[in-house]
Amino acid sequence: MSNNKFNFSIMLITNFIVAASMTMIMPFISLFIETLGSFSNSYVQKWAGLSFSATFISAFIMSPIWGRIADKYGYKPIMLMNCFGMAASIFFMNYVENVHQLFFLRLLMGIVAGFISTSNAFVSKHTAKNVAGKTLGTLQMGSVGGTLFGPVIGGLLADAVGFGYTFLLTAIIIIIAAFILLIGVHEPDMNTTRSSLVYTRKNIVMAVFHHRLLLNIMLVTTLVQIGNFSIQPLLSLYVAALTNTQQVSFLAGITFSATGVGTFFFTRYWGDLADHIGYEKVLTTLLFISVFFVVPQAFVTSLWQLILLRILFGISSGGIIPITIAFIRHETPIEIQGEVMGYNQSFKFLGNIIGPVLGGIVSSVASIPTIFYTTGLLFLIAAVIVLILQKKPKKFLKDHLKVHA
Repeated sequence: MSNNKFNFSIMLITNFIVAASMTMIMPFISLFIETLGSFSNSYVQKWAGLSFSATFISAFIMSPIWGRIADKYGYKPIMLMNCFGMAASIFFMNYVENVHQLFFLRLLMGIVAGFISTSNAFVSKHTAKNVAGKTLGTLQMGSVGGTLFGPVIGGLLADAVGFGYTFLLTAIIIIIAAFILLIGVHEPDMNTTRSSLVYTRKNIVMAVFHHRLLLNIMLVTTLVQIGNFSIQPLLSLYVAALTNTQQVSFLAGITFSATGVGTFFFTRYWGDLADHIGYEKVLTTLLFISVFFVVPQAFVTSLWQLILLRILFGISSGGIIPITIAFIRHETPIEIQGEVMGYNQSFKFLGNIIGPVLGGIVSSVASIPTIFYTTGLLFLIAAVIVLILQKKPKKFLKDHLKVHA
C-alpha cells in the first residue's frame, strides 16, 4: 500500500473516532444546561445556542492562521494539537458550575478545534484534482459514520451514567485517536523552497476576494452551515415536544444521527458525480433538493416523520461540503492550499457561529419549527447564487494572484 493510501486509511479511521466523540455530547448540550440551575425555556435555548457557537468564534479567527502554518510546517502537528486540546476542553466541562464557565470552555476549545476540517485539507492537498470529489466524499464517510454512532452512544451514556462520565469517556476516546494519528500518519516532507513562500497573506486575501466564483462558493458554505447548525442545539427540545418517553437523550441522538444515514450512503456518489460533470452543476442541484426536504420538518406531528425527513435531507445535503472543498482544491495552487482552505473554514465557522444564535433567536421569538423555514430560505438563496455564477465568465485564482502580487 502506498504512503498516501495508508495515510488516507488512518485519516478515515481517526475521522470516524473524532466525529463520534464530538457528537456524543452535542445532542444533550441544552439538557446539560438545564442541570446547572433553575432556568426558563427561553434562557436554556439562548445559552444552548451561545455555548454551541462559542467554539466556532475562536476557530473562525484561527483557521487561516493554522492553514498558513500547515502550508509551511505540515498538517500532522496541528491535527495532534486539535485532538489533545479538544480532549482537555471536554474533560473540564465535567467540572463547570454555571453556563458562563461552559461558554468560556467552549470558547477556548475553538482555538484548537477543527480536526475534521484540517484532515480534509490534508487529504485534499495530497489528492489528484480529477478524483478530489470522490476522495473527499469517501473521507466524509468516516466523519459521517462517526456522527451516526456518536449521538446514539452519547444519548445512551447520558441516560445511563450521567453527563459527567460521558464527558470523561469522550475525552479518552479523542486521546486514543491522537495516538493512532501520531503513530500511523507519515506526512511527506514540506516543500519550504522559495516558490512556496512567494505569496504574502495580503496577496492571497486580495486574490480570494477578487475571485468572484471562489468567494461566493465560500459564502455558500456559510449559508449552508447557518442552516445546518440553527436547529442542532435545539433538536433535543424539539424531540422532547414530539414524544412522551423519558429517554429523550437517546431519541435525540437517533434523530441527530438520521441526517448522517443519508449522507453516509450518498456523499461518495455525489463527489464522484461532481468530478465527472462539474462541481457547480451538482452543487446547485443538491441545494435546490435540500430545500424540499428541510421545510416539511416544520410540519411533523410525530418523531418518525422527523427522522424520515432528516434522512432524506442528509441524502441531498451530504455532498455539499465535500464538493465545495473539492472545488477549492481544483482552483487553488498547491503551495497556498492550506491557507485558502483556512479561509474557507473561517467562512464555514462563521456559519457555525451564526446558526445556533439565529436558531435560538428564532425559536424564542417564534417557535422551534420556524427554524426549518429559515433554513429552507438560506439553502434557496445559496442555490440561486451558484446558479447565477455558472453563467458568468470563469477566471482563475492564479491570474488574480499575479494581479495582486
